Amino acid sequence: MTAKYDTFQSDYDDNRRADPGITATLIDLLAPIPDGLYLDLACGTGNYTTAVSKAVSRSVPNLGVKLYGVDQSEKMLATARPKSTDVQWFQEDVEALPFEDHFFDGILCTLAIHHFSSLNKAFGEAYRVLKPGPFVLLTAWPEQMRHYWLNHYFPTALQKSVEQMPAPDLVKDALSQAGFSITKEENFFVTNDLQDLFLYSGKHRPHIYLDPNVRAGITTFWSITDRADRAEIDHGFASLKNDIESGKIDEVIGSYDDTSGDYVYLKAEKHS
Repeated sequence: MTAKYDTFQSDYDDNRRADPGITATLIDLLAPIPDGLYLDLACGTGNYTTAVSKAVSRSVPNLGVKLYGVDQSEKMLATARPKSTDVQWFQEDVEALPFEDHFFDGILCTLAIHHFSSLNKAFGEAYRVLKPGPFVLLTAWPEQMRHYWLNHYFPTALQKSVEQMPAPDLVKDALSQAGFSITKEENFFVTNDLQDLFLYSGKHRPHIYLDPNVRAGITTFWSITDRADRAEIDHGFASLKNDIESGKIDEVIGSYDDTSGDYVYLKAEKHS
């Protein structure tokens, strides 16, 4: 994870901002308590760490909630730190957290568990540093990603992205083995006004993928180094552009219509 994200493009964060709807859901699932300490695990450039911190402070000024952000990538954290001096930032391995047992009142993790080399170790550490409280995750199931219409244009790239996503049974088993109980699973559907332009953010706005600045914030596109895969990406964008101009894109999108959600929220609880 460190090597990949220490090479991310300088404009990676230009179109990756915390979405207000996702932020509100994360806060609702965390249910912050007065003077609570909360950890953003694999926080990246700190968009959601900062957004949650600011939103909680605005809504309940005297709640006294404190956010911590942990990531392995120093380059990511260098982008995160200027966003908030209220958040404490740490460059650490999620499998060896530098905190005492029972330190946090809640933990969140957004779109990051597919980067963990060991779910069991990462979730075990999350359980260790958590008091009885919630562990909130936003991720995507492989089966959800197979229904992205992006598969039509980038079959190899999407297949590789699908393969790196841990399956539901693996995630849930790792949470259970760590000691968590899953108390909520809620599908998330991409909206037309989604502000965080991650992989499937253009579900209803295919034209945004033609913007190189948007693509720079999507790992599936910017991290491609293999020549054959790069050729597929270039061909895919050319085909997408043609289909948008001809109107065929509506037919393609319709053929991938699905009701199983685009991403998923999981809420796990440590009870004692």
